[in-house]
Order: sequence, then C-alpha cells, then structure tokens
Amino acid sequence: MGKSHNLVIVESPSKAKTIGRYLGPGYTVKASMGHLRDLPKSKMGVDLENDFTPQYIPVRGKESLIKELKADAAKADTVYLATDPDREGEAISWHLKELLGLSDEKAQRVTFNEITQKVVKESIQNPRDIDYDLVDAQQARRILDRIVGYQLSPLLWKKVRRGLSAGRVQSVATRLVVDRENEIRAFQPKEYWSLDVTLNRLGKPGSFVAHYYGSPQKQELENEAMTQAVIDDITGKEFTVTNVKKAEKKRSSAPPFTTSTLQQEASRKLGFTPKKTMMIAQQLYEGVDVEGEGTTGLITYMRTDSLRLSDEAMDAAAAFIRSRYGESYYYGKHHVFKTKGNAQDAHEAIRPSHVELDPERVRGSLTADQYKLYKLIWSRFLATQMANALFDTVSIDAECQGHVFRASHQSMRFPGFIAVYEEGRDDDGEAMGSPLPDLEAGEKAASSNIQKEQHFTQPPARYTEATLVKAMEEKGVGRPSTYAATVSTIQDREYVTKQDKRLAPTPLGEIVTGLMMERFNDIIDVEFTANMENRLDAVEEGQQHWKALLAEFYGDFKKELEEAETALEGVRIKVPEEETDEICEVCGRNMVIKMGRFGKFLACPGFPECKNAKPLVERMPGRCPKCGSGMLKRKSKKGYAYYACEKGAECGFMSWDVPTAEDCPECGFTMFKKSGKGRNKPFCINETCSRFLPEDQRGYYKKKTAEEGGEAPAEEKAEKKTTKKAAAKKPAAKKTAAKKTAAKKTTAQKTTKKGKEAAE
Repeated sequence: MGKSHNLVIVESPSKAKTIGRYLGPGYTVKASMGHLRDLPKSKMGVDLENDFTPQYIPVRGKESLIKELKADAAKADTVYLATDPDREGEAISWHLKELLGLSDEKAQRVTFNEITQKVVKESIQNPRDIDYDLVDAQQARRILDRIVGYQLSPLLWKKVRRGLSAGRVQSVATRLVVDRENEIRAFQPKEYWSLDVTLNRLGKPGSFVAHYYGSPQKQELENEAMTQAVIDDITGKEFTVTNVKKAEKKRSSAPPFTTSTLQQEASRKLGFTPKKTMMIAQQLYEGVDVEGEGTTGLITYMRTDSLRLSDEAMDAAAAFIRSRYGESYYYGKHHVFKTKGNAQDAHEAIRPSHVELDPERVRGSLTADQYKLYKLIWSRFLATQMANALFDTVSIDAECQGHVFRASHQSMRFPGFIAVYEEGRDDDGEAMGSPLPDLEAGEKAASSNIQKEQHFTQPPARYTEATLVKAMEEKGVGRPSTYAATVSTIQDREYVTKQDKRLAPTPLGEIVTGLMMERFNDIIDVEFTANMENRLDAVEEGQQHWKALLAEFYGDFKKELEEAETALEGVRIKVPEEETDEICEVCGRNMVIKMGRFGKFLACPGFPECKNAKPLVERMPGRCPKCGSGMLKRKSKKGYAYYACEKGAECGFMSWDVPTAEDCPECGFTMFKKSGKGRNKPFCINETCSRFLPEDQRGYYKKKTAEEGGEAPAEEKAEKKTTKKAAAKKPAAKKTAAKKTAAKKTTAQKTTKKGKEAAE
C-alpha cells in the first residue's frame, strides 16, 4: 500500500507557508487566495422569485488556480479545508468542496484558532464536517447585503448622484456620524464656574489647594454671582478640616483584546486606522519569519468578541510573570473575564500564541508596525494575569461658613500590571491630584489665594474611527469581521470625512442619510439593524432558517422600495455645494467644491456667468524655503502627491518631501519629512545648514525624475518634453491592453453595472 498524500487548502500564501512547515512531508499546502466562487458582480445574482437561490460563479481571474487545485485534489487521499475559523472561512470551505467536486468523506474541515505546531497537528488529527449553519449564516448575510445594496443603490444613482451606494451596515454607521453632528449643532452650552482656594496650615508647615464642593451638599456654581457670594463668605475667614479619609484603592487590568477593543487601543496608542490594525493582525496570525524559530504564527485569530482565554495560555503567562517579575506580580490564580451575553464565544480573545516570544526577542524579525501591534497585544495579555495595582488615596474636606472645599490625592504603592501595560483613554481620565500634607480632622487653615474661573459645558465630541467602532459594538451594529471594512467604506464613499482625526459627515452623507431616514427607516434604524444581527446570529446557531429570514425581510423592503420609487418620481435631490475660503479671482465670490469626472475641483458658484475653475489643492503647514510663502499639496497627472509653493511658477519651489509645522532649531527653515510609511523623522533641506540631510540619506526610495524615466512634478514637465515621450511608452502599452479588455464587455454588462458599487 502506497504512502498517503494529503492536500491542505488555506486562504493565504503566508498561512500556507507556516502550516506547511509544521506538517512536513505527506502534506501539500495550497492557498485559495480568498473566495474562488461568489455571486457575480455585474448583476444581483440572487433569484428573488425562486426562494432566494444564489447564482454562484467562479471568481474571474482565478481559472488557472481552480484548475490547479482540482488536479491536486484529484491526486490527494484527503483534502483538508483549513480556511479561517469563522463563518466567512466556513463558506469558503463549502465553496471549495462544491467547486472541486469533493465527496463528504474526502473533504475534511479543520480550523486553527492559533497557528502553532501543536494546534495545527491536533486539528489535523481531529477534523470535522463542514458546519452548514455557519455556511447558511454567511449566505444569509451576503444575500441580505446584496439585496439592499443592489436594489437601493440604483435609486440613489437616479435621485442623488451616480456611483452612490447603500448598505445594511454602512448606512447605519453613516447615520451614527450624522446623528452625532446634529447633536453638536443642537447643543446649547451651559455656564458653570470653578472655585479653588489655597489653604495654609495654621501653626504647621504645608499648604494645599482645595476645590469648591458644595454648601454643604454637592452643589454646582452656575454663574458668577453665586461664585462671588461664596468668595465674599470665605474671604478672610478661617477654614476647619472636617474630614480626612484614607483608603487603599485597587485597580484591575483591562480584559484581553477583542477585535473592537484592539482597534480602539491601536488607534489611541499607535494612531492606526481599524483597517490598518486588522491588516497587520492578519500578518501576525498567519505567520512571520522569526529568527531562530522559522515561520511562526504570533497571535491567535483576530476576529472575535470573546474574552475567554485557554487554561494553557493562562498557565504559560503565570510561569512567565513569576520568572521575570516575581511571585508578587502574579494575580494568584487564573484571571477569568466574563464575556458579554450577546458575544460569540467560538474563539479565544486575541493573545500571543507564545508568551515566551516577548516583543524585544522578535523585534528584529518584524516590521516597525508589526512590532508595535505585537507589543500591544503581548503586553495587554500579560497584564491580564498580573496582580492588581495598589494606590493609597486620601480625601480631605475643609469647611468655612458652611461651604465645603475638597482636596484629594492618590499615590501608587504597588504597580502590579501597570509595570507592563496601562489602557489608553479617550478622555482626560482621573487626575492624581497634588500631594497633600498629613492633616488631621479639626485642624485650622487660612486661605491665601482664591481663584475663580468661568467654564461652559462642551458638546459631545465627533467620533474618531476608534470611538465609532466602539459605538457600533455597543449598539450591536455589525460584527467583529465588519467593523474595519465599514468604517473604511463610509469614508471611501465620501459620506464621511476625517477632520483633525475625527469623523464628520459630508453634505452628501447628510443628504443620503436624510433620504434613507425618510423612505427606508427600518434599513437605517439602529435598533432594527441590531435585531437583524441577532437574528443572523441565530441562523449561525441553527435556531433560525436563513431563507425564512430573507423572505420576511424582503417583503417589507420591496414594499418600501416601490413606495419610494413612486414618491420620488421626477425628483432629483441636489447635494449642497461645500463653500471654501478660496476667492474667485475673476468675480470675487467664494469658490465651491464640485465633483467632476476626475474627482473634486474648485469652481465659481456664479456659473455660467463666471466659468472660472481650478484644481482643488490642500494647504500644508510650514513655509516655502525659497520665498517664505505658504505651501500647497498638489497631485501630478499620474496621481503622485508633491508639495509646491503657493506662488507656483513665480517661485518655482517644489518637493516630493512633506512640509511640517516644525522649524529647524539651527536655521529656522521649515523642516520636511519623507512621504509614505515608516519612520517620519523631520529633517532640514537647507543645504547651508549644519542639520541639512541629503536626499540619499532621507530613508526612502527616491521617486524617479523625468530624466530617469519617471515622473516629475507638473511645473517641471514643460522644460522636459524630450523625455516625456520615452517615459510614456510603457503606460501607453498598458492603456491599449486595457482598451482590449474593456471591449470584451457586453451591452448587458454595461446596463447592469449600477449594482456593482453597492456596499455590502
């Protein structure tokens, strides 16, 4: 009898490399590169009249890969379908089974919560059948999103603007941003005052600052008159310490990361977008080449809302903590965190696969961003199994004329988990207070400085990407696998824009949201969407039939769609134009931002009387090093960003490097930094300065100039026409090929293209 041969199919090449190393001979590991079969992009692909039957087709461009996998599968004794351990991964495995024509006996499903040698080998030894409840849950979500996107988006095209999209989750996420903006606009600030007094001990050294608390119960100073009345009462009067309260305060570590909390913390501490966080986490999960270890998966699966940790992982953390920090730093037992009731518990929380591989040990094998994120995950996990931090707190009440003033302070006695990790905060957090003298009740004090200050309550802050993810999680909108994609999509669709790292709705976003609220209230209702997510989870658990759910939803949705089509017959909704500070040099009006075939541009609102228009440019910090004028960000015809003096050809300065708000401490010139990713340490470009950094030392791959066969900034091109023809040869060839490809499209494809850009 011959030696058995097995085929293992995963989703990505890096994952294949890691698993192949662990399994060794007898196993061929191949990557499917994601989905190999899906709904067509050019049309709905769902038979709405025939029990919502999906019409799956092979993914275009993957024909050769499918052929290769079919050949490999035919030669294999067993095919292990080892795609990601979630409903999307389960669906990919099912599609692979159907596409490759595998029998139930031959197709074996395996999943890896972490890609370690132990887990991989154990999983291969304990395969299971495909979980069709998970597959149905994925199909239900996919088809539901397809129905909403492909039927609602064309309506937006007709009534608002071509190219728009609607989505079951993205539309609700946009609404959250719009609702927050409306809260900010409607906010009425409320006046209040603070009152601080410096108290000096009588007969003893020491002083402290106390804050007004109340008279004697807690009371807010609402206006200056109330504040001044208190000041008049206490001026020149003696204070008595009425209460000294000392206590010990314990602080426990934050729980291990879920998808949502990882995205939030990576945003707060590292400045990563949710999309970037998930991309890097995927790399760490699938495996990286670690010096001395080979290709190694460094973290567990990163799409989860569970706080569960395995006993094995907690045991490993305990041993590591005792070894490195000592017994006193260990929590004393397994520190178990309770997962929320509506969370899915299929996977552990996000943690390092090998706690002994501390960040510094693997740093040389990781990119800068991989190291940062791995350190964040490793530190957070280790902290969960460490002792509580201990603080000594003291609170003092001092009274004068019936007015109570309070001072407090806390000092750390034992750092515990804080020695490794402390959770970031979206607000200013709790103030420690200044150290206080060792006071006793009954002591007398005199005031030496009384300070009053007016304040106003502030409106709620706009969402950041991280706080929007937090809000979506709290409200049950979307799931861990969709948070990052949703936040990215609403920006790509220009419904939401980022201003000073916070999200604000665009006029387009507000118009579309308003239309959705008026005509499709269920689709954009937060509670309805959250309830639908729960029902989709019920499909996953085998408690709800997926086609029955679709039928129930579609009945109401179809009715709303028909009513909207009737009500909006002949209506075209105009999106308000965004006014800028740029003045039209022809007629003196404030120019507005318009959308054209090639994107946004500046135009005079006086069209057609005034036809002035010009490219939209972004103003940058810093000053032109040549003439001292402002700096602008511009784009070349090929889309490369460069930076030029606002005076244009009159000055002529331009650079690929990015101007900063920093001035050189030596010469006072504006400092620049390299464009793109990586270390962005500012440098001086003044050649006469001792801090000047030559181009070849600035840490980036220099963009080719026109003489080298690349692209120069727009202003340079007029002087370099001779090289332009040579540089254009290759793009021209690509263009010809693109035309040939485009010519193959049928008329039917062109007419059904509307649904293509629907967000799902």
